[in-house]
Amino acid sequence: MTPAVDQVVAAGCDHRILSYTHDPSHGSYGLEAAEALGVEPEQVFKTLIADVSGVGLVVAIVPVSTMVDLKALAQAAGGKRATMAEVAAAERSTGYVVGGISPFGQRKPLPTFVDETCQLWDEMLVSAGRRGLEIAIAPAELIAVLNATEAPIATW
Repeated sequence: MTPAVDQVVAAGCDHRILSYTHDPSHGSYGLEAAEALGVEPEQVFKTLIADVSGVGLVVAIVPVSTMVDLKALAQAAGGKRATMAEVAAAERSTGYVVGGISPFGQRKPLPTFVDETCQLWDEMLVSAGRRGLEIAIAPAELIAVLNATEAPIATW
């Protein structure tokens, strides 16, 4: 299907693949996914790419109803400051297009940080590598497969 799905399957994780028809006119990829799949926006997590000083590009996974706290992300990553990566850099590094960037199956694995609120859910949803395709997976499985660090990186 996608490199993201391939990685999750190869890791032997329990997961579900959920799909919906993507509407290009919708203003938010993540909120569109939550609405289309009938789940709370806090259960759907977006995958963002940031540039942390002294570290380089990193992955931040936060609920779609929130924003990434760049100061908290920089601290979690061991840098002084963080900025959102340029779209072209994020797409080039991950191999995905914006709106379909998955934390799984990226072209070049990056240090990954997931917001601690993931633990509020039995399963969280993240992009499966294509707009209109999501992976439902237990937070512990995502953290283990990605060797991710759990940290308070979201801000309302």
